[in-house]
Amino acid sequence: MPILNVKVSASKSKEMTSRISSILLELTTRILRKDPKVTSIAIEYVDPEDWVVAGKSLAEQGKSSLYFDIKITDETNSKAEKAQYIAEAFEAFAQLLGNLHEVSYIYVQ
Repeated sequence: MPILNVKVSASKSKEMTSRISSILLELTTRILRKDPKVTSIAIEYVDPEDWVVAGKSLAEQGKSSLYFDIKITDETNSKAEKAQYIAEAFEAFAQLLGNLHEVSYIYVQ
């Protein structure tokens, strides 16, 4: 534990998978203090034409988006740590993907 399930509006590539997994592993290890040896990350790519927000595709809006959830053991992190994790993840993905839609989600469970 933990496991992260990621959906991202980007073209699939080894480089993108490497960058996403590196970002998430670093944040999860540094902020949430999780052991990288038991952290699993599953990444799914969604074409921006197939990701619709408010009735328009991300491609139409010229935006990118992401959704990911992370499952961690209950009571192992404070609210402040979770808030920092979410804020830094949003910033990292905004830099990685560019023009991140405000309707993007990170869920710490």
